[in-house]
Amino acid sequence: MRKIVVLVVLLSVISIIPLFSLSVTDLGFAYGKWAIIGDRLYQNDIKAGMARVDIPAPQAGTMEYKFNVRYESGGVEDMHAGFGIHIFVDKPAKGKAWGNGQSYLLWLNYDENAKGITKGFSAQIYKSLSNSKMELLADIDLNQYSYLLTEDVLDMIIPVRMVVNGNTGDVKIYDPTDSTWVYKFNLGNTKPLTGQYLSLRTNSMGISFGM
Repeated sequence: MRKIVVLVVLLSVISIIPLFSLSVTDLGFAYGKWAIIGDRLYQNDIKAGMARVDIPAPQAGTMEYKFNVRYESGGVEDMHAGFGIHIFVDKPAKGKAWGNGQSYLLWLNYDENAKGITKGFSAQIYKSLSNSKMELLADIDLNQYSYLLTEDVLDMIIPVRMVVNGNTGDVKIYDPTDSTWVYKFNLGNTKPLTGQYLSLRTNSMGISFGM
């Protein structure tokens, strides 16, 4: 049970490089209202369904991703919100897009009217095949943990650590409160993964990210 809770907390908020050592011109603001304020990166458009920022980050072999995330606003009117990250992106899509080149998307979602995935609180792993096509690899029902979605929890800054072996597809996500607890899964790739970018994205909510 605890390993699933770890997945709930961590499935979307990772990075590989000191994001804020980059200039604004280094970042690809594909869609949404993104801004760097102080030491955090904000996406403030709560209506943007496919908001995304692309970050240059060469990736190969075993990668360690560290980041943190904080809920800011949105997701109330239509009871639909989500956020996630594409890793091992070969070439980011230009502008608004469902897929994101060849990559893997780790996604956390809440949707009371979901179609094709679990309704309510859930997590998904997608394989992006192109800018318009993604394959659903896993859909995890998290509704038993919906009670965790309170204002007190949403206001917390949640630290993240995740290790991905691009050669084997093995993924380890670490509990932010106890590093001895790890959630493990496999991406199912048949050849080594490489990428030149990672991408953060949100859906119908405001999120901020930091180091």
